[in-house]
Amino acid sequence: MEETIIKILKDMNSEILSYKGDNLYRDGILDSFQVIDLVAELGEKLGIEINPELVVLENFANKDAIVRFAKKLAEEQNAG
Repeated sequence: MEETIIKILKDMNSEILSYKGDNLYRDGILDSFQVIDLVAELGEKLGIEINPELVVLENFANKDAIVRFAKKLAEEQNAG
């Protein structure tokens, strides 16, 4: 699953993978349109539903946060 997430991020914007900060949006790596595209891609490729209230900075701050968030959501949804 992590490989799939990394591929999505790389295809969207390879800078995400090397970014070391804690706010992709503030630092201009991701814009609001890319966040929407990212949510759609993660949902489609991982078979998960990402509610709008979960699209917050802490879940999309950097690569590690995105991977952690998507894996956790997938585990929760696949368990139930």
